[in-house]
Amino acid sequence: MPTFYIGQHETSRQLPVSEHILRQAQECNYDMLTTPITTAAFHSKVLSLLARHKAQLEAGAAPVNLPAPLVPPLQPDDSLLAPEPHVTQLLACTSPWIDLTSPDPVIASLSRQVFSLEVAYAGFCGISNVIVRGPRLHGRGGGSGQDGVAQYARIIQEALNVSLCLNLQILMPFADPALLDEEIGDLSSFATVPEEEQTTEPRPDPLAQWDAWNVIRTVSRYNARISVALLLPRQLPPTPVQTRWFSEPLRLLIFPGTTFLKNAKGYPVLSKPHQALISKYMRLKQSPWILLSDVGPIPGLEDPEMRVDFASGILSPGAGDSPKVSGPATPTSPTPAEAARLHQSGSSTKKAKDHTPHLSYLRHLQRNQPARSAMERFGGGYQDYLQSPLQPLTDNLESITYEVFEKDPVKYAWYEDAMARALRDWRARGTSTSSPADDAVVIAVVGAGRGPLVTRALRAGESAGVPVRVFAVEKNPNAFVLLQRHNATVWGGRVELVKSDMRSWRGPVLPSSSFRPSISDDPFSDDDPGKQTHTETHGTVDILVSELLGSFADNELSPECLDGVQHVLAPTHGISIPSRYSAHLTPVAAPRLHADLNGRPAGAPASEPDPFETPYVVMLHAADYLATELITDPADPAPGTGVSNNLAVDAAAALPVVHEAWAFTHPLPAAVLEQAATRKGGGVGGGGAGGAMGGDGWNEHNARVARMRFRVGQRGVCHGLAGYFEAVLYDGGDGDGNDSEAGEGDGGKVELSTNPRTMERKSRDMTSWFPIFFPLKEPIYLPDNAELDVCMWRMTDDRKVWYEWLVESFVVLDARRVRLGVSDLHSSKKSGCLM
Repeated sequence: MPTFYIGQHETSRQLPVSEHILRQAQECNYDMLTTPITTAAFHSKVLSLLARHKAQLEAGAAPVNLPAPLVPPLQPDDSLLAPEPHVTQLLACTSPWIDLTSPDPVIASLSRQVFSLEVAYAGFCGISNVIVRGPRLHGRGGGSGQDGVAQYARIIQEALNVSLCLNLQILMPFADPALLDEEIGDLSSFATVPEEEQTTEPRPDPLAQWDAWNVIRTVSRYNARISVALLLPRQLPPTPVQTRWFSEPLRLLIFPGTTFLKNAKGYPVLSKPHQALISKYMRLKQSPWILLSDVGPIPGLEDPEMRVDFASGILSPGAGDSPKVSGPATPTSPTPAEAARLHQSGSSTKKAKDHTPHLSYLRHLQRNQPARSAMERFGGGYQDYLQSPLQPLTDNLESITYEVFEKDPVKYAWYEDAMARALRDWRARGTSTSSPADDAVVIAVVGAGRGPLVTRALRAGESAGVPVRVFAVEKNPNAFVLLQRHNATVWGGRVELVKSDMRSWRGPVLPSSSFRPSISDDPFSDDDPGKQTHTETHGTVDILVSELLGSFADNELSPECLDGVQHVLAPTHGISIPSRYSAHLTPVAAPRLHADLNGRPAGAPASEPDPFETPYVVMLHAADYLATELITDPADPAPGTGVSNNLAVDAAAALPVVHEAWAFTHPLPAAVLEQAATRKGGGVGGGGAGGAMGGDGWNEHNARVARMRFRVGQRGVCHGLAGYFEAVLYDGGDGDGNDSEAGEGDGGKVELSTNPRTMERKSRDMTSWFPIFFPLKEPIYLPDNAELDVCMWRMTDDRKVWYEWLVESFVVLDARRVRLGVSDLHSSKKSGCLM
């Protein structure tokens, strides 16, 4: 279960946060405290400077001749901080009364000076985390709006250079409040805005705050030292806004006291939507910290003798009827350490007054988080972790890699089901086999690895009641040792092992193989006339089984491998498992992944691939789908035209739009392979042009090109493309293929899918594959109701296979598509898969 790190924040804190106060807060089970950087005395000095400047203007001084007020250096009474050891456990807050986005140049100058002084001094004292109030999009005098966001972003970027150890958390409201409450002495209330720059009453915009944040992090080039502190209101914004913030680098979730509700007994609780939001956000790879704001002072500071109960997560009396998070019940009893502490203090959980009810409630939620899904349990350490795709054709995989895949609870069960259905259909049709002597169906597992599919093939034969003859073909010499051991100890010698690249295997050796004398036409040959040579006659296989699929279906060269071994498959009745697989794409916002790639060293040797021109396998977690649509019929998730541009729509009723890029089927028509063989070697029959990308072009039948269009309802930023696959293992002609029990000759379709639209229906809880991610060097901003065109190519030069991708953005104006931008043409040729 996730760990909640919870801090206490008081917006009007005046006393210095000493080590004693910090320890007292930790005694109450808070993990951290916030502290202002400067004091009320410093605030008064700044107001006095502004007042003198205003008085000079009112006395008739010309603004051009009057210099802007200059804030003097900090004095001892201007700050409560000092470089003491405990300050490293504090979060510093810059002054909330400054306005870095002010259209008034005097207010903007004073605010920038105050901000620079505070950040510099906090860094000097050893503070590592500073909370900065976000840009004000709506001022009481009007005129600031979005115009000051660029100015704000530049100042933030400048502050990063003050200290290399300083992290800035930009305090952003979750939604877009029309006006924020201004306290007495707020500099924005003194701003003078020319009449022509004043704005009308702002219209609510749920994504306005995110839009401003996007400018800030773009100017800073996705600097990892800038993150979001999200202020949660009592009424949460629509779900699409929540998912957008979920994809951003969140460091703090701030819960003001006003966010809490009161239950029937008067105790603070959170609504069901807030509980669900906490459960989701706390499952991020780097879970955010939580701040309780203005929920009361730290108990025990004024009366050291007061007994303070430990916030153990045991709810206060009467708080048990608060809304509960869905999920399995978990014990709410204290840990042994907490129980000992409660016993030492002599307190009773049923009678003692709870001095930190908000904290106790959050600890209660921590103890009662919903259980993780199968995918979350499997991929706990892989969230948003970029990995280069495997190249099993080129590299010999290690045992641990095979072991990870073999833990999948779905994949091999579905493969076994597909083989069993194929065998039942085979018997029902009375089809002849490739082993006429014993009428056994010949199954070849090509790329057998450590043998999980071999085991499933034997079990499928037993469950279907059909005799089988199983071959295991594997090129990895290390894995082949284990296959031999399994055949002796597990399979009882029932499997015929072949150590070979599947493309070089000539098929099962038939009993008709014989010895014949060696006869040479060369009179000078040294061959012994009596020497015997072994002439092998090779047969075919009935069912060819492989697990060569990658995250994008074909990215581990399954088409090339199965083309190369198709010659052993019975030409008239042979079955390939899988028989079809397709690649699918959708655009995503993934700022964390872009920041990761952006932080990797540039200027590598020319031979090294660019990090932005390499597809990555990644468990996408902190990401947001840009193109979604409403689904009215869950049984028909095919992408249509119902683009969701209504932010009020619950995300549970919408699914990402995922388009098919291309597909491969097996076995291929014989004419296709014959033409490829003719082109190989550059013979006359292969044509005079050769391959378009070099070589003879014998593999060009496996090249592909796709163009897809996505409609984007709400504005966002495209950082790349998420790729998935769907595969038909076996299609018997009817049925849904997902039954656990199959009848004789019942056909049916058995499918695998990582496509978020169909995975729940086709292969729920499958863990073998994460999505693939095609990054963009420069993210593309998309306004509301934009269109995104994606061009994708699968390229080959007879030696390797690689991908190229390009993205264009459009907006429709007066029935005309106007291009807004186009990305670079990305190419993964340097990191392509070798054949």
